Amino acid sequence: MIITIAGGGSTFTPGIVKSIALRQKELEVSEIRLFDIDKERQDKVAVVVDWILKEELKTNIKLTVTTDEKEAYSDASFVFAQIRVGKYAMREQDEKIPLKYGCVGQETCGSGGFAYGLRTIFPMLKVIDDAEKYAEKDHWILNYSNPAAIVAEACRKLRPNARVINICDMPIAIVDIIAESLKIANYSEIEYDYFGLNHFGWFTSMTHNGRDILPDVKAYMKKHKILLPESHIGKINEHKKANNRHAVSAWVHVWEAMYEMTEYFPDFLPNTYLNYYLLGKESVEVSNPDRTRANEVMDTREKDLFDGVEHFLKTGEIDGKAFYAGAHGDWISDLTIALKNDTRQRFLVIVENKGAIPNMPYDAMVEVPAYIGKNGPEVIAKDNIPLFQQGLMMQQVNSEKLIVEGAIEGSYEKILQAFTLSKTIPSARVAKQILDDMIIANKGYWPELK
Repeated sequence: MIITIAGGGSTFTPGIVKSIALRQKELEVSEIRLFDIDKERQDKVAVVVDWILKEELKTNIKLTVTTDEKEAYSDASFVFAQIRVGKYAMREQDEKIPLKYGCVGQETCGSGGFAYGLRTIFPMLKVIDDAEKYAEKDHWILNYSNPAAIVAEACRKLRPNARVINICDMPIAIVDIIAESLKIANYSEIEYDYFGLNHFGWFTSMTHNGRDILPDVKAYMKKHKILLPESHIGKINEHKKANNRHAVSAWVHVWEAMYEMTEYFPDFLPNTYLNYYLLGKESVEVSNPDRTRANEVMDTREKDLFDGVEHFLKTGEIDGKAFYAGAHGDWISDLTIALKNDTRQRFLVIVENKGAIPNMPYDAMVEVPAYIGKNGPEVIAKDNIPLFQQGLMMQQVNSEKLIVEGAIEGSYEKILQAFTLSKTIPSARVAKQILDDMIIANKGYWPELK
């Protein structure tokens, strides 16, 4: 079996490949292909991937590294799509332009997410079309290219018959943090229920060995005023004492906001990304407009990987920091096993609602649990959701639909409507100012707007 990773030059690629290789028996994978339009970057990432397959894990999995679509997709059974159009240079603009106007600057939320979505829609459609042309007839595309909600809506509207499953690993990353915080050895032992949109949802239940652990999570946050393991909290406190910039990392404030949001609205446990909508003003106040999350990632994960490659080429030694591996790759690989082996394991997926949440639109792309087997997701239906969550979700769904419609039609007005509708932007005037700056910054990436 062949697995192709579209966006092979990503810093996440080595960790994902390791997760695949560790499941070689269940997946029966014989070849992994890396595909990217940036040859120089992908070739560097491939150095680490090759070492993982041959030296660390000593597998017989063939590695192919290519910039040619036909070579990448021919006879592939699975395509993992993780494209980042414009790379981190454009992410930096997504985050810094809104902050200039006192609005949330984040890569997938608010106007930054809209900008990223407008760059990603049509390149993602090309991935779908190329896979349709060259891959196995019954191939699956597992898409976790951000912003997943906008990409999923575009796929629904423009490629309704595509064999695409849109996914996001953030809920499982939250569960992983909770497991570590509560000293639960294996996050996969935690069972949970959830509803929402991508980066916009709530956990409604969470159990371990049949015991409700949401009260434990809330008690832990009340004690520490943050949802992070004690080991992380200790490091943050050390950084604060040393006046180290890691103490004010953008992600620290996000995990602190989990406590505040749950105190205000205790019925459900929110996704971390709701911080940008429910505490947008406070998010802006703690943001550094000159150093955003994009800068943090470029100075850490990006730098670690490429410095690690250079070190390996000089010495033959791989630094442990050279690649990131964790729940991200494991979750995607386990989903692949469920599809291939028809296990009907339960996963969160982004799917067309079709009545799964009765009081949300039929064609809304919602994030809900589903059983995964060879025929794809079998969605687990929910009851009506409360008015507060429904109202927030409707505002977000409509703004994302307007982005997709605006991209298809080349409509400046619809894109402006989407920006104005976002809960992260206070007025139409500010929405227009941000949009006009973003049009200039995204020249050559966005469709032309009239």
